[in-house]
This record gives sequence, C-alpha cells and structure tokens, in this order.
Amino acid sequence: MSATARILIASQAPGTKVHASGVPFSDPSGDRLRDWMGISEDQFYDAAHIAILPLGLCYPGRARQGDAPPRPECARLWRERLLAAMPGLRLTLLVGSHAQNHVLGPGHLTERVRDFASYLPTLFPLPHPSWRVTIWARKHPWFEEEVLPHLRAAIRQAWPELEKIARHRGAATDVRG
Repeated sequence: MSATARILIASQAPGTKVHASGVPFSDPSGDRLRDWMGISEDQFYDAAHIAILPLGLCYPGRARQGDAPPRPECARLWRERLLAAMPGLRLTLLVGSHAQNHVLGPGHLTERVRDFASYLPTLFPLPHPSWRVTIWARKHPWFEEEVLPHLRAAIRQAWPELEKIARHRGAATDVRG
C-alpha cells in the first residue's frame, strides 16, 4: 500500500494458496484478474499505483461451498484507517460479492456487474475471479464483450501513465483497450 496508489483492489480474503504465500492474488484467480484489467504482473504489484486491500487479511477457513466469508470484525477494525492513508485513490475495484456488499450494502452481484457504469468513475464491481467465474461468464457473455473493455478504460483513466510505461517498455500489449 502507498499514499500514491490510484487503484484499489477491494477483495474478500486470501484463499489457502495466497495465505500460504503471503502474496495476494498469486494464484490462478490473480492471473484472471490481471487479464481482465489488461495489465502485467509487474504493473499489478506496483504498490505506488495499485493497492490490494481485502476485507480480511487471513484465510477465513472453509464453508460448505468454498471458502468462508471474511470475518466481519477484521474490516471494522482497520479498513477505514488504511483507506484514509491512501488519499490518491481514483478507482476501487469491488472484487466479489463480499467486497460489494461491504461497500454498497446488500445486493446481487450479476446486476451490479452489468450496471457497472452507474458506479463509475470511482467504483467498479466485478465478480470474484476464482475458477467458478468461468461458469458465470459463460452464462453472461456480455461480461467479456461489454464490461472488460470498460474496465480497462477505467484503469487507464485512473492511471494515465500506464500506457506510457507500457510503450516505453515495449509492452503495449499489456494495456488492452
């Protein structure tokens, strides 16, 4: 985290692999999220521009279907103080229903993702990029066709230097439109 971060990735809590590694999104869900965002791994972990702040900082354990939700006391204890330390935030990606419900209140993930434009320019709701999202995305082809290009545009708007960095490094394919 950095006071200069412009993009916040608000997620739920680390899974078992990430909990063990200590590196957020260092798993296939992170690969998928970076692909959605149209950025490289180096850009994703550039703390001067991107902050990753889950609702829970530790693995919450298992539930009947997948991981348990983040423990509610975690975000209540420290989230607002950490957000206050990042005054440069321009865009918050609400990754998954837990993050969306925490910030927006109860609601339906699919409706929020489809209606992403009503949350711009500061918020962008997304499904969680776990392996389960592939089934969801097949049912909702508009996500890749309509939402992802707007997500990449919102990232470029929040971090305008990103395209210059990509061109300078000869990696223009990292920033897709």
